[in-house]
Amino acid sequence: MSDDPTQATPRPGGGWSPAHGSAGPQDPRADPATRPTMRPASPVVPEGRTVPTPTGWEEQPRTEVGHSRTGVLWTGLILSALVLLLLLVFILQNSTPIRINFFTVSGTLPAGVALLLAAIAGLLLVAIPGGLRILQLRRAARRSPRRP
Repeated sequence: MSDDPTQATPRPGGGWSPAHGSAGPQDPRADPATRPTMRPASPVVPEGRTVPTPTGWEEQPRTEVGHSRTGVLWTGLILSALVLLLLLVFILQNSTPIRINFFTVSGTLPAGVALLLAAIAGLLLVAIPGGLRILQLRRAARRSPRRP
């Protein structure tokens, strides 16, 4: 046997034991995760309630809380404030003046303001015809007779 203290030493009753105590199963290849026979038996789970409850007590089924108009309003308000804050940061970071020409009109605007105005113009180009189409469909729905 070698003089290495990390090596196993003989036990008085026979067999071998580690010099600094045991840190696992005797077989180093034995792993409960890979060998199902080494897993401990699953604990017995009692059926039913484990805590006494008052008689006549029955659990009420949970009901889903619906969305309210106020909740939707607050959500929209918070999201709008965040978008406004991002737009403000965008405008402040893009303050380099640029020259804008539109037909015969020309002027100088900060780059952030010019891009913001272009985005608003694009939004209006989409929103106005869409809104008019919605109004047209509502009028048609009101005029048509209802089906039973």
